[in-house]
Amino acid sequence: MGNMTLGKYLPFDSFIHRLDPRMKIVSLLFLLISVFFDAGFIGYGIIGLFVCLVVVLSKIKITYILKSLKPMIFMMSFLMILNVFMIQKGTILFSIGPLTVYSGGLIQTAYILIRLVLIVALTTVLTATTKPLDLTLGLEHLFNPLRKIGFPAHEVSMMISIALRFIPTLLEETERIMKAQASRGVDFKEGSLKDKVKAIVSLIVPLFISAFQRAEDLANAMESRGYNPDGKRTKYKVLKWRLSDTLSLLTTVVMCVGIIVMSVI
Repeated sequence: MGNMTLGKYLPFDSFIHRLDPRMKIVSLLFLLISVFFDAGFIGYGIIGLFVCLVVVLSKIKITYILKSLKPMIFMMSFLMILNVFMIQKGTILFSIGPLTVYSGGLIQTAYILIRLVLIVALTTVLTATTKPLDLTLGLEHLFNPLRKIGFPAHEVSMMISIALRFIPTLLEETERIMKAQASRGVDFKEGSLKDKVKAIVSLIVPLFISAFQRAEDLANAMESRGYNPDGKRTKYKVLKWRLSDTLSLLTTVVMCVGIIVMSVI
């Protein structure tokens, strides 16, 4: 549980922390779009260097980003094995019984792994350098133009912010329940598959009950304070767009457009 870093804010004083959340959200969107273009290893290398630069500027340790990848190891391994033997493109490299490994399969598998690593790293940097309140304000500002077509900008941004805010809380609750179950003799590591399934069920049921209880308590607290999503309100914190935000966004957009052009040519 300690490997889950998504949704955890790190209160550092860095250049990335001081940037406008709207800029960071838009930059993340452009970077995610460019990641899914087939720009080759050179293009992914450029994006990787850019991500490393952002991590250094945000004063986040590289080990923290690598820690966020640990929960993805099983899925990455499964996708790697599946794609290596299922994609039959390029030249034949070697065979293992009825299974044949092609060069195209290895390249495509490498692309998928690189994309997953970049996506996890980018989202981790966003949540680690942006406060949940700032993230809510940024999303609401970006969604405001959609109000004209009836899109609930404030409600959607609030739900996303609350979901990110409660990720660490639910992880702490999961760890607490696991310790309580372990003290009662439940073993999550040893035993047969049937025993492990029973142990997981004994964990999931109280976790869901606790999550629903927290959601109800939060809803009651918001109602008792007169929260009205349709009401007009002033904001305690007003976002300010600075020159550094403009230059950072232009740099990100230019790099992403270059990556997309590389993939098209």
